[in-house]
Amino acid sequence: MTSFTFWVVVISLTIFAAILVSLEVGSRIGRVRHERDSSGATAGTSAIDGAIFGLMGLLLAFTFAGAASRFDTRRSLIVEEANTIGTAYLRLDLLPLEARVKLKEDFRQYLDSRLAIYRALANVGSTK
Repeated sequence: MTSFTFWVVVISLTIFAAILVSLEVGSRIGRVRHERDSSGATAGTSAIDGAIFGLMGLLLAFTFAGAASRFDTRRSLIVEEANTIGTAYLRLDLLPLEARVKLKEDFRQYLDSRLAIYRALANVGSTK
């Protein structure tokens, strides 16, 4: 395990332990407060609940907005790449006949190898 990974694990476990300790302390404080004044023990918690749910909603909305933005960017890059490849292939027709035939074959081989790489990358993610 590398040093960076070790420290990430240590910090994560420390934060997890701190959260558990905080939950236990809050639970005990709540029990003591409820024993002293059972009618006022839950006063004001609806505002806290509303604030927490509001923050969670914002976090969820920002997450989905970021994912949608990345998806749109990726889709536009794919369309742009396909248009560029098509334009380059059509421009090969402007070359003399003897050069055109050889370059079109090279271009097809290039595209086949590029497609093979994309297929291999797609399979890498599915093997995990």
